[in-house]
Amino acid sequence: MRNTIRFDWAIKRLLRNKANFGILEGFLSELLGEDIKIDSILESESNRQSIDNKMNQVDMLVQNSKGELVIIEVQSNYTHDFLMRMLFGTSKLVVDNMDKGMVYREIKKIISVNLVYFDLGHGDDYVYHGSTSFIGIHTKDILGLSQKEQIIFKAEQIEKIYPEYYIIKVNKFDDVAKNTLDEWINFLKNETVKEGSKAKGLAEAKQELDKLKLSKEAMMEYEIDLTIWRDNASAMSSKFLEGELEGIEKGEANKEKYADEKVKEEKMEIVRNCFNNGMSIEMTAKITGLTEDEIREIKP
Repeated sequence: MRNTIRFDWAIKRLLRNKANFGILEGFLSELLGEDIKIDSILESESNRQSIDNKMNQVDMLVQNSKGELVIIEVQSNYTHDFLMRMLFGTSKLVVDNMDKGMVYREIKKIISVNLVYFDLGHGDDYVYHGSTSFIGIHTKDILGLSQKEQIIFKAEQIEKIYPEYYIIKVNKFDDVAKNTLDEWINFLKNETVKEGSKAKGLAEAKQELDKLKLSKEAMMEYEIDLTIWRDNASAMSSKFLEGELEGIEKGEANKEKYADEKVKEEKMEIVRNCFNNGMSIEMTAKITGLTEDEIREIKP
């Protein structure tokens, strides 16, 4: 599979498959610890399947039967500001869903689910959950909702009305499934389903993945996305070359200084753009002409 198509691309396709909500419902049910039903997969400019303009997209945006909005992001390569990207994604979604004349109590609950295939942050676990609580400075008690507020917001705690975040550091999983959520994470990491697995939606996911390996239609869509990805890489490479030519045009007297400063700055920017667009170190090296060690030094 890894030699045919990128597994992260396959996972996005599986989870957003409208014909079979059971896969995504199963994964979210195991993660959130409740029976999740998907009402719709939202189609918007920020939810396109194309990898073009990746920084302005979310991989998947769905609404469940409770009216909550769920963002699912799959990130393969290291991005130094991914934590802030998570914050931006939820904040933008709050604003985008505020209709004119809408009162604040109608703001939808947002859940941000992030599948990362790199070591994000510093921590030993492979699944992290973040929520908002207000703790008394003096009493150390947690601020709760009044009975009236519970009726208004249809929630019992403040953290249930504010955005929540889940981070799954897939590569940190130790390959030992201790529960049904681990069975899903094992699939996300190793592309396999162990015999006897009971996680919701997992059997369907494995079946659809097998179909995807053989589907000509899926391969055609993948080739289109891959072409766009290569076009982006080509555009970045052209920008890099333009920077070098500009340095030469500055004149022989300033050529050495420009090469040390301006060209270095251009190279750093190209490397950042490559990583922000999900490119590997190897592909970045081909685009920029730098060695992999040089790229690792520049990489934020």
